[in-house]
Amino acid sequence: MHCETVPLQFGDLLEKKDTAVQNVYFPLSGFASLVIKVVGHKSLELHLIGNEGMLGAELALGSGLAPHTSEVQGSGTALRISAPDFITQIESSPALRGLCNRYIYVLVVQLAQSIACNCFHDVSQRLARWLLMTHDRANGKDLELTHAFLATMLGVRRSAVTIAAGNLQQQQLIVYSRGHIRLLSRYGLEEVACECYAAGVEAYESGLHLHPNVA
Repeated sequence: MHCETVPLQFGDLLEKKDTAVQNVYFPLSGFASLVIKVVGHKSLELHLIGNEGMLGAELALGSGLAPHTSEVQGSGTALRISAPDFITQIESSPALRGLCNRYIYVLVVQLAQSIACNCFHDVSQRLARWLLMTHDRANGKDLELTHAFLATMLGVRRSAVTIAAGNLQQQQLIVYSRGHIRLLSRYGLEEVACECYAAGVEAYESGLHLHPNVA
């Protein structure tokens, strides 16, 4: 594939909702958020995409418009291929098209899980899930995250994040200091994060597996 390695810098806008997709990105390190913006409200993160996924998969469905805004939240690098070159590749490779289609299926399942989590689970549960997802994509690094940033990602007030982070720290699951978060117990965070984190992992592992009679 005609890919080039490019840097991902925190705050970079990779796609903007309802605009033409120019490139497809395969993160090698770092990660990006799929974000939705509603007039009169703060932005809300829908999903994180790191080295397990890709941005621009909608091209495989024949759509050239980005369904969501995607912003880099963790710096790193990615493989980038232009939209025309990517379309050429999937048209000539049934295996690649099949893999992209399965990934899109996984993404739909995970997005639905995120919506349910945002509706039914409290801030501590959602924060634990988000920290686990971020930690996975940051390759085990400590996280540089402010309360203001977390509030934007979770779509809640900063005070709610302060309380939730305090609860997790009191349980000795994390250490938080001046925008720096260190995870002390992944197992403990998985217990707090309800079923949604595990469901997302399971959707990925089962959805990308090539089942019999599936191209």
